[in-house]
Amino acid sequence: MRILRQAIAASAVLVLGLSACSTSSAGGPSAPSSKAPASKQASPAQSSAPSGDVPRGDGTKTIYLVSQGFQHRYWQAVKEGAEQAGEEFGYKIAFVGPDDETKVTQQLDQLKTALDSRPAAIGFAALDSGAAEPVLQEIAAAKIPVIAFDSAVDSDVPVTTVQTDNYAAAQAAAEHLTELIGGKGTVGLVCHDQTSQSAKDRCRGFQDWMKDNAPEIKVLQQQYAGEVGLAANAAKSIVQANPDVVGMYGTNEAAAGGVVQGVKEAGNADVTVVGFDSGKTQLDAIRDGSEAGAITQAPVKMGYETVIAAIKAIDGQTLPEVIDSGFEWYDATNLDDPAIAANLYE
Repeated sequence: MRILRQAIAASAVLVLGLSACSTSSAGGPSAPSSKAPASKQASPAQSSAPSGDVPRGDGTKTIYLVSQGFQHRYWQAVKEGAEQAGEEFGYKIAFVGPDDETKVTQQLDQLKTALDSRPAAIGFAALDSGAAEPVLQEIAAAKIPVIAFDSAVDSDVPVTTVQTDNYAAAQAAAEHLTELIGGKGTVGLVCHDQTSQSAKDRCRGFQDWMKDNAPEIKVLQQQYAGEVGLAANAAKSIVQANPDVVGMYGTNEAAAGGVVQGVKEAGNADVTVVGFDSGKTQLDAIRDGSEAGAITQAPVKMGYETVIAAIKAIDGQTLPEVIDSGFEWYDATNLDDPAIAANLYE
């Protein structure tokens, strides 16, 4: 469950930079760079575009966001960012989501309700793009702009997608691990699935950065495990079969938590672990030193940018195919910083 570590003050500086929380985003990776950015920073009170490009509303129009799981604190943080943008630019915000992230039918009903209310724009974080397509086509016929957020929607209806650049974030994880292990040695990785674009980007971004920038590091063949127990078994096997392993990377909360567990079970305390996302296991591991650090997404920024994109779409502006909502590296030195803690959840 996505529970934020502490409340988010509207004036706090957020760090830019998440599968959900979803693990099903679908943007293609950017080209490999010689040096990955360690983080991307911006205030949640500022869009990635100049403020002059965001026309103010008169307070009568509504932007309706349908998330993947309303009760999770991750989505509450997205909601907070959306409401901040709505208040700033004169739009009402309606924010809903199903009881949990398996309730596809409930989410489709909410999407239909959003359409029936005839809002100025709709934001949609799809649980099942295929199942949503008929409703999305109805929304398009009603000439209501749709903004995909958190996860790309497999449809030509959304005018843009607000999501994390998972490829660049994975490159940042690779860069940090390289620094932590002194630029040489053998490294293993556990990727959370083979099919979702976000998972592929988080795996490939790490591998590509290592290939291009760390000639003295040997990266083992990736293993796949999307559940903590399976990831623990995979990590334990990697360490036992490769006694020269000095670093491990897990591509999401479950994979990273499993890597931490598997390394402990293998009895090798010298393996440096880095992860992705948050969760109690990773937070505890970073505090006790069994994990060096991880990449976090920026849910408040995601909500804010989704509303800004919706306002621009209402105004008829052309939007980029993908809007990067940002990411940040965190470790024991900064995880209690308000700007970082706002993006962490248990």
